[in-house]
Amino acid sequence: MATRLFRLFLTGGLLASGVVFSTLVNAQSNDVLIEPELKRDVVTEADINSNDFEFGAFAGMVSIEDFSSSAVYGLTIGYHVTENLFVEVQGGMAEAGKTSFENLSGGAPLLTEDERDYQFYDLSVGYNFNGEIFFTDGTTFNTDFYLTLGGGSTSFGGDNKFTLSLGAGYRVLITDHIALRLDVRDRIFSSQLTGEKKDTHNLQYTLGATFFF
Repeated sequence: MATRLFRLFLTGGLLASGVVFSTLVNAQSNDVLIEPELKRDVVTEADINSNDFEFGAFAGMVSIEDFSSSAVYGLTIGYHVTENLFVEVQGGMAEAGKTSFENLSGGAPLLTEDERDYQFYDLSVGYNFNGEIFFTDGTTFNTDFYLTLGGGSTSFGGDNKFTLSLGAGYRVLITDHIALRLDVRDRIFSSQLTGEKKDTHNLQYTLGATFFF
């Protein structure tokens, strides 16, 4: 009799355990999976916007053909029609050095002091090729490599000369309002200061800072 009661008790316990286990499994399967909310940082990079004006200053060196290299400085103002297309006015000045003939002969100077003043201005159209530069894992700046084509005037040797301007440059956008620029320009005009009329190439290399508004 005791054995029978023990078996009945054991069977009931097993049945009860199964019911409890099944209930727990069903409860777990009905639980809603809650995913943690991840806070994502929004990174905003400086960029050029359409209708931005760009104003700045530059300084560097200019190699006036047939004359020694000289320091050059000037101002630039531009208007960005789109993110890629822009127009720009640039003007500057330098003072030409001596020619090789003057340095070797030690004779009378080819130009007076006033005629050595080299002044220019031009209007150019430019196109930006957008890119990026990575300084560290967390520091990235937008950049532009650009090409320019324009025309203007150069005052040199006591005469004003029509000038074709070809250029290329590299711009690093530090913020939405400040950029650093490296420019190379070739200003081409006709000259016969050394006795032979020819098209002269006057290469200019400058560093500059500009501001957007």
